[in-house]
Amino acid sequence: MLEIIAVTSLVVLVPLVAFLVYAATRPNVLSVERSLRISAPPEAIFPFINDFRRWVAWSPYEKKDLTMKRTLNGAKQGRGAVYAWDGNQEIGQGSMEIMESTPPSRIEIELRFVRPFQGVNTVVFTLEPGGDSTAVTWSMSGKSTYMTKLIGIFINMDKMIGNDYEAGLSSLKAIAEQEAKQPAAV
Repeated sequence: MLEIIAVTSLVVLVPLVAFLVYAATRPNVLSVERSLRISAPPEAIFPFINDFRRWVAWSPYEKKDLTMKRTLNGAKQGRGAVYAWDGNQEIGQGSMEIMESTPPSRIEIELRFVRPFQGVNTVVFTLEPGGDSTAVTWSMSGKSTYMTKLIGIFINMDKMIGNDYEAGLSSLKAIAEQEAKQPAAV
């Protein structure tokens, strides 16, 4: 009887330990990046990113929970602007603060998650003009916790977050190009 229990334990424990060890060997950094070319100058796109009040128009996360609670603090835009949210299970709770704003080419944001998991990441938007359009890149990087590594075995984080970034960039493209077509106010 003891032999059966010992063999059964080994059959269960060895794969479990191997799985946990494998998770520990996964990359220590989570990094996601997507880019899109927008037919508008950087000066027309930059304000949509640099002002959290304007994220409602294009951010994919705004559409995932229409009843989300939002709080804006600090500067109205640029460095020191803070956006906090508390939403459903899909978007969780956290905050963003613009740490660096270099018009019209770069915005760096500290992204803090409270739930469903705690974490801090750096988000960077870069806008690079080229001809009659601008390449907008949305990237995020941060430490990959052990829990993130475990989840990453089952869920492709690059694809999951990347799909959101692609949707957001597409929405940003639509509104920025539409605004760029409007005649300038006199």
